Amino acid sequence: MKEKTIDYILRSTWMAVQKMYNEEAGTQGSTMATGFALISIDPEKGSPSTALGPKMGMEATSLSRTLKKMEEQKLIERHPNPDDGRGVIIQLTPFGKEMRDFSKRVVFGFDEAVKANISQEDLNTFRKVADKMIDLINNKKIYNNTNQPQIIEG
Repeated sequence: MKEKTIDYILRSTWMAVQKMYNEEAGTQGSTMATGFALISIDPEKGSPSTALGPKMGMEATSLSRTLKKMEEQKLIERHPNPDDGRGVIIQLTPFGKEMRDFSKRVVFGFDEAVKANISQEDLNTFRKVADKMIDLINNKKIYNNTNQPQIIEG
């Protein structure tokens, strides 16, 4: 059997997690993107709309669509940002807070199930590998303005 690439393992794992989250969110008429947005919004003070995209790793156009749908579903309200007249604060409605709690239960449920089935040692190794991969990518240690992978020692 041909060895699976690291990229394949990451993509297929994330696709399985995404499918699981969307199935759970669907039981409440929601989506994974909406759930992550709800979790990212400060439940008491709200959050500036400009801070949500980077926090969620979402492009502005996708975030805009998600927020529009959330507003239509009465999960959020938009209010002028008192600190920046051009900005908007996204605040959760009471229904939005309920759905935020549901989303948190789903995420923490997954987290607990993984912790219950994978040893702490393996989870520590997973985190260490993931952190190293993020460092390699963020610090351009793999492709450095060439299309050739860089081999970095250490």
